Amino acid sequence: MDLSSNCELSRLFACNLTSITCKCLALVTIALFFRAILYHLSSGDVVLEWDDLDMILGRFMLLQSDEGFHRVKFLEVRQLVWGLNNQKIAFARACLTARIVNRTLLMPSLSASLFYKETDSLQPVSFNNVFRFERFNSLREGFIRLAHYSDLKNRTRVYNLRRGSGRKWTVERDLEQLKQSIINGPIEMHDVILMAGKNPFLWHDHWPVKDYARVFECLVLVDEISKEADKVVSKIRRIGRQLRSEPGEGSSLQLAPYVTVHMRVEIDWMIRCNKLEQRSGVCQISSSKQEIMERRGKIINFEAPIVVDLAVADNLLNDSSILSGWNKGLVPYEKKNLGVDGIYKKHPCLIQSAIGYEECSKADILVSNNFSTFSSLIVLERTQKMKRLGITSSYENENEINIQWPCYAYSMAAGETNGPFLIK
Repeated sequence: MDLSSNCELSRLFACNLTSITCKCLALVTIALFFRAILYHLSSGDVVLEWDDLDMILGRFMLLQSDEGFHRVKFLEVRQLVWGLNNQKIAFARACLTARIVNRTLLMPSLSASLFYKETDSLQPVSFNNVFRFERFNSLREGFIRLAHYSDLKNRTRVYNLRRGSGRKWTVERDLEQLKQSIINGPIEMHDVILMAGKNPFLWHDHWPVKDYARVFECLVLVDEISKEADKVVSKIRRIGRQLRSEPGEGSSLQLAPYVTVHMRVEIDWMIRCNKLEQRSGVCQISSSKQEIMERRGKIINFEAPIVVDLAVADNLLNDSSILSGWNKGLVPYEKKNLGVDGIYKKHPCLIQSAIGYEECSKADILVSNNFSTFSSLIVLERTQKMKRLGITSSYENENEINIQWPCYAYSMAAGETNGPFLIK
């Protein structure tokens, strides 16, 4: 036997030895891991809380993926569709589903267009062309993990998990299906679970708002999109400084605040809201332009003059009536007369929505429609910011508040004040 053959034999023996060693180490580690849990549970009156389980599960998932003790298994979802915020919700549901079945989520494709009824017309866009992939994993380490398709080495064992649909498919049935798939189903024999069905993550969900928030706060836009949004916000604040500068003094160096009003008054929205009002028996889901203007004028915790940034649908940009009738000191602008519509137009619909979302979320005061998904996610994000800074919304007199990122809703006015009411 020559020298090269000896080398090959040595390498083969080393590989096998390494493999056996790793397996032994894995078994010992897992045994110690579960022994610690059982000891913890049996030690008197100690109770294992859900937060403890979250931590243990998170560490165990990392043990599986990072140390290579076990084969990493994945959850795969179809291309996410509809508007940006619907896709963000669908992505969060995919993450939380991957967590409940103890899988790593394969990075899904988003949709740059809104042709959700014509799937052939959808423009797929990679998740990491919109959000920062590595940043997401670093912020949510131990809670959920995202993977590239290149990390998937074997697609021969794929299990199709079909979600139900229709009126008889309730939230309870949906959750029960997931649980049974974990307990009794064959999914553990498969490397990949493919969530089958038409847009399964636009259906039922089972998770508290705090879990959604944990996912959303880690969706950080890539620098290219973030810089575009900064250009829009800078233009708004620059106009605000000009409004507040005295003649001959030039622009004030102080950062000028602005108010964003998410104005949903387009015809299709009003029709949809009217139907919902009839079905639910709830009044004032929708509001007219005049009602929004009147209610916005009753917010008193701002210094006039101030820019009112109107977040409106593109088909209202040529409607001059949305710029007239505002109270003195409120100076309305929309993206066309701001001169930033060119920034938006060079991007597809998905990216335009992302820029608009940032523009609204950075406002000093937000006046929203609490039946809108767009408004609701911004309110949630601003609320999370306050919580992280230890700011609470407990106060006696809403007319004397002085909190960061206040959010008001002009729909469903409270009491006899005819709104808007502060979202607590």
